Amino acid sequence: MADSIILTDKKSSKEDQIKMVKSIAKNIVNDVLDDLTESNVLNRDNLRSLGEGVSCVVNNAENLLENITEKTQIAGKILMNHLFSYKNQLSLKLLSESEDNESEKNSASSSSSTESEEEDEESSDKEEAGSAQAVAVSPTAPQEIQGDQLNYELKLCPPDDFHKLRTEKADEIYPVIEKKGRTRQALIICNKVFDHLSNRYGSEIDVLGMEDLLENLGYSVTVRKNLTAQEMETELRLFAARPEHQSSDSTFLVFMSHGILNGICGTKHSDQEPDVLHDDIIFEIFNNRNCRSLKDKPKVIIMQACRGRGSGIVWMTTDGPDVTTDTHNQLLRYKISNDAIMKAHVEKDFIAFKSSTPYNVSWRLDEQGSVFISLLIYHFKKYSWSHHLEEIFRKVQRSFEIPNVLTQMPTIERVSITRYFYLFPGN
Repeated sequence: MADSIILTDKKSSKEDQIKMVKSIAKNIVNDVLDDLTESNVLNRDNLRSLGEGVSCVVNNAENLLENITEKTQIAGKILMNHLFSYKNQLSLKLLSESEDNESEKNSASSSSSTESEEEDEESSDKEEAGSAQAVAVSPTAPQEIQGDQLNYELKLCPPDDFHKLRTEKADEIYPVIEKKGRTRQALIICNKVFDHLSNRYGSEIDVLGMEDLLENLGYSVTVRKNLTAQEMETELRLFAARPEHQSSDSTFLVFMSHGILNGICGTKHSDQEPDVLHDDIIFEIFNNRNCRSLKDKPKVIIMQACRGRGSGIVWMTTDGPDVTTDTHNQLLRYKISNDAIMKAHVEKDFIAFKSSTPYNVSWRLDEQGSVFISLLIYHFKKYSWSHHLEEIFRKVQRSFEIPNVLTQMPTIERVSITRYFYLFPGN
């Protein structure tokens, strides 16, 4: 009797799954056909000829689920995710390399995980990966998932290497203040909630990742969230005035928000009433005229924000001209005036790294944060012990070199650093 009840329950559950899939498929098809009819794309004759095909699709959902003898709920979820939910297709998950064995055992119950792959570049250097889940991007395809990136541990610079490099390249690198008594400062501004724009879900992951990275690099990190343009400017001026910069050797400014071509959107931004912190304001606040405590010290600006709505790609033939173009003409502007150069350059020792090229979008996943920030953190953790800042940035750029599903190209801009900037983590 008990076995009969169990079998009945299983059958009922299976029927519920079939009905659910049928209902979803039917509703989606009906909505699509209604829109096509209203737009005069299809007429009644077309709909009649499509009827049999639609019925076949809906009815075959039953045959599909009947052939799946285990994990019917997960199978239904996979079916819905991949066929009916564009958003869920972008919510990627994976296991790290250190969890590969477990992932093989649990692959039937992991609806959106993938096996990790070895990194192509410098594969002989196989450091042990972190133990948690990781968003990873291969050097040739940033949208693919590998397992050792999100929680990849920061590799420290051995003291002998630190002293050797600092001595041999003393004239080529920025001076590094000894750890004892050093007061490095970093500021993160993240806008997630907006009055008129969409909320930036997943940005909290970026904040936690960058805060952890900068703290491990020896910076005291200040985080400010959900600010208007005026509030952001106020925070920047307060940060620039901190006395700790006098006993620091560098600073990081990290911005995460919606954006326009040359600015970061505040929380009240709309097309009718712009609320934008322009790049020029940031550089002005921290230039040598207004922030003397950071004179001759690297000032690193990182921006995760769209800079337009373009895709940043162009379709090309293999041996001919472009099929289409997606470019914007920009005039080169030269501004020369008497007060641009004094005894010290007004703007010097800056470098900005932005998540996309001008006029184009950058991508963020609701559950894993932005692709750009994830890659940036990974490359800092892996290479900052031996590579200077610009080399690390170029490694991040190379990760986006081949366009994929989520196409973007980070750009290094407004560079006025005159030496190599090494972080020497651990020293």
